[in-house]
Amino acid sequence: MSEERELLRETVAALVDKHASPEAVRGAMESERGYDESLWKLLCEQVGAAALVVPEDLGGAGGELADAAVVLEELGKALVPTPLLGSTLAELALLSVDAPDEEALAGLAEGTAIGTVVFDPEYVINGDIADIVIAADGENLTRWNTFTAQAKSTMDLTRRLSAVIPGDTAVLGADPGLADTAALLLAAEQIGAAARCLDLTVAYTKDRVQFGRPIGSFQALKHRMADLYVHVVSARTVIYDAIAEPTPAAASLARVFASETLSAVTSEAIQLHGGIAITWESDIQLYFKRAHGSAQLLGPAREHLRRLEAEVF
Repeated sequence: MSEERELLRETVAALVDKHASPEAVRGAMESERGYDESLWKLLCEQVGAAALVVPEDLGGAGGELADAAVVLEELGKALVPTPLLGSTLAELALLSVDAPDEEALAGLAEGTAIGTVVFDPEYVINGDIADIVIAADGENLTRWNTFTAQAKSTMDLTRRLSAVIPGDTAVLGADPGLADTAALLLAAEQIGAAARCLDLTVAYTKDRVQFGRPIGSFQALKHRMADLYVHVVSARTVIYDAIAEPTPAAASLARVFASETLSAVTSEAIQLHGGIAITWESDIQLYFKRAHGSAQLLGPAREHLRRLEAEVF
């Protein structure tokens, strides 16, 4: 990782540590807009999070997809609800066409406008708070100039989803494979959540005492947590290799690894924490719900496995 990207990671991590405590995250997910607007403003103004993938001549930071992935990974660690994923995808959609809407891009890059891309109109990220909505169907990108949105009741309260119905629409151009880009960014967010959930579990096993010893000292539990660590490190390598050289197959591979890893870590976390993990007071249940919700978003793992199978046979 470059020195600049590592600095970006550290800056976002510091903001999250200061402004996104578990209590703050719960407050944000229960708020009217589903995210902490003051933290979003800090991320946009101090980090330029919403401007990372926008070229400098269009008012952005001129960064790469990996820069956005690093930020999403750090936000994913604390399950921070923000509009970043949807807005970044909307920016990439606008940038892929011959004549980008510079005014819309400027608003998205500043963070004053919220964007989203529709892959499944029943489950749209940021759908009920978005100002700029673009649909991607694998062939074309279509701007939804008018639309109606209805917030959905979902298991994962840290990610607001909505059903969105189009009104007036206009075709922008060819879809550059935006679903694969979305898969890569979501995978980065997932691996961040997996890493933090594992950290929380290791810390708990060091504190929880049974039979006069911390349960983390028992060899059987050490082995389980070591296996989870290997899962996380391996998946993270696959994900960032895919981001560095994106292809449809690489995107599917990243999603499979990310989804399976997050599900494995959160399932073990529930077991290792015991009954307390499924109570509302525990943060582990939020990670568990995020794992299951994210695994179904943008296509479940089985669809990506079928795609990979088609590449081989």
